[in-house]
Amino acid sequence: MTTNLVEVEDFTRHSEGQRTSAFQHEVKAYLERHPETQYVDILLNDLNGVFRGKRIPFASLAKVEKGCYFPASVFAMDILGNTVEEAGLGQALGEPDNICIPVAGTLMPSASDPEHLAQVLLTMRNQDGTPFDVEPRNVLNHLWQQLRNRGLFPVVAVELEFYLVDKKRDAEGYIQPPCAPGSDERNMQSQVYSVDNLDHFSEVLSDIDELARLQGIPADGALAEASPGQFEINLRHTRNVLSACDHAIQLKRLVRQVAENHGMNATFMAKPYEEYAGSGMHVHISMLDAADHNAFACDDGSDSPLLKRALAGMIDLMPASMALLAPNVNAYRRFLPDAFVPLQASWGHNNRTVALRIPCGDIDNHRIEYRVAGADANPYLVAAAILAGILHGMDNSLPLPPAVTGNGHEAEGNPLPIRQSDALYEFEQSDALQKLLGERFGFVWHSCKHHELMHFERLITATEIDWMLKNA
Repeated sequence: MTTNLVEVEDFTRHSEGQRTSAFQHEVKAYLERHPETQYVDILLNDLNGVFRGKRIPFASLAKVEKGCYFPASVFAMDILGNTVEEAGLGQALGEPDNICIPVAGTLMPSASDPEHLAQVLLTMRNQDGTPFDVEPRNVLNHLWQQLRNRGLFPVVAVELEFYLVDKKRDAEGYIQPPCAPGSDERNMQSQVYSVDNLDHFSEVLSDIDELARLQGIPADGALAEASPGQFEINLRHTRNVLSACDHAIQLKRLVRQVAENHGMNATFMAKPYEEYAGSGMHVHISMLDAADHNAFACDDGSDSPLLKRALAGMIDLMPASMALLAPNVNAYRRFLPDAFVPLQASWGHNNRTVALRIPCGDIDNHRIEYRVAGADANPYLVAAAILAGILHGMDNSLPLPPAVTGNGHEAEGNPLPIRQSDALYEFEQSDALQKLLGERFGFVWHSCKHHELMHFERLITATEIDWMLKNA
């Protein structure tokens, strides 16, 4: 199992000839399946989970196998795509380029035009060929390798919630749920698990499902969520942690493109509506040992010592991890009482009101559901926070709070920061998390997010004008 994962993910352990041969084979096989392909998007995923890259002729893809160049400052951008100079990756270094190489197995059709347009993910290297340590994918891979070196192999599945949104704003200029395709009917009610809502948007969801299969994304169907126009798509579990996050980030792009094709917008914004539920990213994780046994379960199906240490570590690092799990001001709007969003670092069995839920299941499926992150978070960094917590728990003797029974929103526990300024402070002050993620990554992340927050707080909002203009 370990050997297969290395062959797929770790280019640094191959010779240049082997890597070239593998990529040439992938390109040739792709062109045999999609002979009309004309262009390809070569894509890096930045700190915010936004794709940055270029569109090139497909015939030029052969050159990319030897590497192409992007500035290191791609990983020091704010949400608007502006370089944050305080992060130290831009002009202070002379805006250097770093080499980027294709990620094996990610060459696939683009949802916007699958017949003629392809896409492939890239990953950045330092000048000496080592992984660029600020790239979120490389941050995650470093933590994953540490677990594998200990003979432990995570199994991960990601669940993503999102809203379909009408391109037209309402009479007051706010976003609104879309009309069902082919009708003037606009559903404004909450109907969790409604099959009728799936029927209303069946064409959109069918296209998402079809294109996910075409791209090799292991999507496991859609369900209607609590609010009008809100849906959830689950990705099937995999032993390849990087692929799990590749699929999540690719799915987000696919959903947006399909929605655009149907005259709608799709948003993974954490809290797009004041009155409706926010959108989350839930991550399920179990742990296999070298014999493929679930190391999170004892023989009788109870919680194993490793599971308890993992829970303790994740709970201890959760307040500091909030800066990654809720990466912008809007993300903290989700954290409201009685909204099925955890307000404390807590855990429990079969309980959706806690941060770390142990779902029902047999021994093979005994796992943790990490329920804190917003849908707007970068999947690589959410997974990195989870693995960092597990390693932290394994390497330290930490107390595990009692499991929560009943309403976790009313239980006592370690409160999570619910303002971005507080979360960034917790992140900066956590030596343990900084060490696990990498100090340069920690500095760049904090610099970029602090810059964003300062910019946001200087803005004058319409609400301030309404409240204060005549009353202050």
